[in-house]
Amino acid sequence: MIDANLIEIFSSVQGEGKYVGYRQVFVRLTGCNLRCAYCDTKIRKQKYCNFETSAGSMKFYRIQNPITADKVAAAAQAMINEVPTHSISFTGGEPMLHCDFIQAVAERVNAKIFLETNGTLFNELERIIKNIDIISMDIKLPSVVGTDLLENHRRFLEIAKTKDVYTKIVISAETTTEEFLKAVQMIAAISKDILLILQPVTPFNEVSAAAPSELLNFQALALKYLNNVRVIPQTHRLINVF
Repeated sequence: MIDANLIEIFSSVQGEGKYVGYRQVFVRLTGCNLRCAYCDTKIRKQKYCNFETSAGSMKFYRIQNPITADKVAAAAQAMINEVPTHSISFTGGEPMLHCDFIQAVAERVNAKIFLETNGTLFNELERIIKNIDIISMDIKLPSVVGTDLLENHRRFLEIAKTKDVYTKIVISAETTTEEFLKAVQMIAAISKDILLILQPVTPFNEVSAAAPSELLNFQALALKYLNNVRVIPQTHRLINVF
């Protein structure tokens, strides 16, 4: 029996990236292999998982962790049957820490599987890539995580490019041109057609927002190497939904 420790399961709209505004069922998993300076999400193991009572109700009941793939698949499919839904988004934390669980759920639902990931655990992705339809891949810069993860990102993207993948870089006042350019050149070396989303940071902890002019400068720089670069903020914050 495959199970995992979860934070919540609910139906809402995607607030970031290429598929912003699309209806999804979100399965939020605990744990992460990174510690990003701007992270505002609970990632520790939880005694209980919050299950939404019905799709979009924003009312929850609690189930004790860990929770089986069968139960999660049934809950997700019930929400999809209630409201036409684009996909099931596995998010976190870092969902690839639970790759066997994701695969087990994917095999039990009739839905596209959407992965929101920090793009570092390439071995895990390779194990379950056949079950994934869409990949939202963050690229974590050294100013965010304190270490250079570019080779991990490159190997992850080489596997992910066989799917509908887009990349995302969070831009803050601390983002440097040097680290940003290295990330952009890494993407371009794999394919100039891979979409890059520049996401202005939602200020948290001691991380500050970048000036609007800096966002435009970063976009202009990236467009020298990539064919599609967009600036999209976290829209779900604007309408106060999860």
